[in-house]
Amino acid sequence: MNSDLDILTARTAIRRGELSPVELTRACLARVDEVDGAVNAYVEVYAEDALTAAQQAEDEIGRGIDRGPLHGIPIAVKDLFDVAGRVTRAGSRSLADAPPAAVDAHSVRLLRDGGAVILGKTHTHEFAFGSTTPQTGNPWDLDRVPGGSSGGSAAALALDTCLMALGTDTAGSIRMPAALCGVVGIKPTYGRVSKSGIAPLSWSLDHAGPLTRYVADAAAALQVMAGHDPADVGSHDVPVPDYLARLDDGVDGLTIAVPVNHYAENLSPGMQDAYEQSLAVLEQLGATVVRVELPLAPAYMGATFAIMMAEASAYHRHRLGPLGNLYTEDVRTLLEAGLSLPAVDYIDGQRTRGLVQAEWQQILSTADVVVVPTLPTSAALRDASVLDITDSYSESIMSSYVRLSCPANLTGLPALSVPCGVDAQGLPLGLQIIGRAFDEATVLQVGAAYERATTWHRLRPPTPEVDAGSRQR
Repeated sequence: MNSDLDILTARTAIRRGELSPVELTRACLARVDEVDGAVNAYVEVYAEDALTAAQQAEDEIGRGIDRGPLHGIPIAVKDLFDVAGRVTRAGSRSLADAPPAAVDAHSVRLLRDGGAVILGKTHTHEFAFGSTTPQTGNPWDLDRVPGGSSGGSAAALALDTCLMALGTDTAGSIRMPAALCGVVGIKPTYGRVSKSGIAPLSWSLDHAGPLTRYVADAAAALQVMAGHDPADVGSHDVPVPDYLARLDDGVDGLTIAVPVNHYAENLSPGMQDAYEQSLAVLEQLGATVVRVELPLAPAYMGATFAIMMAEASAYHRHRLGPLGNLYTEDVRTLLEAGLSLPAVDYIDGQRTRGLVQAEWQQILSTADVVVVPTLPTSAALRDASVLDITDSYSESIMSSYVRLSCPANLTGLPALSVPCGVDAQGLPLGLQIIGRAFDEATVLQVGAAYERATTWHRLRPPTPEVDAGSRQR
């Protein structure tokens, strides 16, 4: 029994009685034991609880009960989501002694109701305020970062220790690690998935969504997670379509907008080549590519950071005094800087956001999706602070990894990252597909068409060598 099945194949086999949820869960747990001592994707593993849930799913399916596409499927949960009876530490020593959560986060509850089997929690950059997840190695090269802040979830998936993992995304934190670890990640429209029970970074920029190995799996997972939640003031009561229904429709007749600025600037040679080849694939499949300009692009980063830093510091301001010494230096520095941010900067950021949203709405009034690189380059070394993007251009890691992903948070539009190549070092690269508000179905449709026409999603990192003494479980 292997743990590298896709969700839909596993689901079909389970319903035919050819695959046992208990066997599949045991395979995932065995894979965790085999590789996680090297990569450190998991904070903790709930082996006993997972096997109990898998047995319950197996018994229910045997009685003809079908809870949906994730029934009996082992998943992992980013350590920002509340799991009843477990402590949410958010990657921070300041929450080491926090009490266990009384109830599940809304999305976790929906996944449980859908029969998913929770294997454990994955590492996050502290309070999701970072782009590297320093606790965790990148499965493709353990000396490199997996991306953040959902780096543990992406690394867990890349090494086949689970079939889906939960992530959050404030300025790219689902899509960044998806691209750097060679998996799929979707940030749905703002308000499509509830944030209730998730430790916040920035209330008006935070999104929650799934990471998977294949686009169809992302569609199946989002189907379970999406929906209105009155407990989340940002949740929208918008009908949820069947995300699996149009995955085979292709892109023939669709219009794809390709920006000539911002996303086309300062890309590594490997990403530039992969991007051009990806656009050629979509054109060969029948899509029409139109070039567009983004006049407000120079304001994207400033507006995002003004909003994110102010809101993050507002949430943490009462904790920084008594517990500031328990925060990591990088996060504490950002939060303290946010406390000094003038209110006018926050207001200007929100005003700019409205203008940017109008800009993108205009572009998407004549195009079905916008297709761009997820990130300008591949995974950085873990001890680096600056990335050499080209021979003549260098950039801080946070700036590099945020500048192409943050516009979808600023606008709240759905965005999907899919594997689109590898660079000269053999490291994964990601293609980003951004769509209209609440039109995840078209975004997934384009992603699925690209995936069928390429083979990048089939690549897997080598199994890391783990010393017997480093095995954690």
